[in-house]
Amino acid sequence: MADLPKERIQTTRAFMITGVDYCGPFYYKSEIRNKSPQKCYLSVFICFSTKAIWIELVKDLSTDAFLGALKRFVATRGIPRCTWSDNATNFVGARNELNDLRNLVLNENHRSAVNNYCISNGFDWRFIPPRSPHFGGLWEAAVKTAKQHLYRSVGSSILGFDELRTLVCQITAIINSRPLVPLSENPEDLDVLTPGHFLIGGPPTAFPEPNLTSLNYNRLNQ
Repeated sequence: MADLPKERIQTTRAFMITGVDYCGPFYYKSEIRNKSPQKCYLSVFICFSTKAIWIELVKDLSTDAFLGALKRFVATRGIPRCTWSDNATNFVGARNELNDLRNLVLNENHRSAVNNYCISNGFDWRFIPPRSPHFGGLWEAAVKTAKQHLYRSVGSSILGFDELRTLVCQITAIINSRPLVPLSENPEDLDVLTPGHFLIGGPPTAFPEPNLTSLNYNRLNQ
């Protein structure tokens, strides 16, 4: 296995080097009564060095919707030095739901608008090499995790847009609370390093562990 890219091991603030990808479509209830559910998508940003993520809910695959998500990300997490994304040539033979995304990424007006925004804010936008999806494994893993949490939480239910946006924020907190490495070598120390430590100094969500020391060992199933 080759060494990790230098962007993955440099000491920088969170989201200084960022990868971004879309996933979906998902569906939400329309505010208009008796109207069919509407499509929406998740724009997933992931930090190269800390593996922290930031998820934005967007209503469609348009340049304005993507720039809106990018502006909200920059306003919340600061201006990155560089942002990486898939090259649309990786979507050859993709499923039908990715065709719209492929057309968006390949659109020259879209690329020009994104590049102009990046230049005006002082950071680079780069694409991984053509037909090399393994270069984007970092954000593909983040997309997979986000989709798993969303499908397990919602199932076949159709939420309103605000409800879905709230759920996306909660999923973001859960993913940023996942353990990366132990904080010490002491077996009695259960604290772990999470992506949330690099954002707010600790995990955004913490579930209390029950005290099982009084139970017999043979009564524990895991």
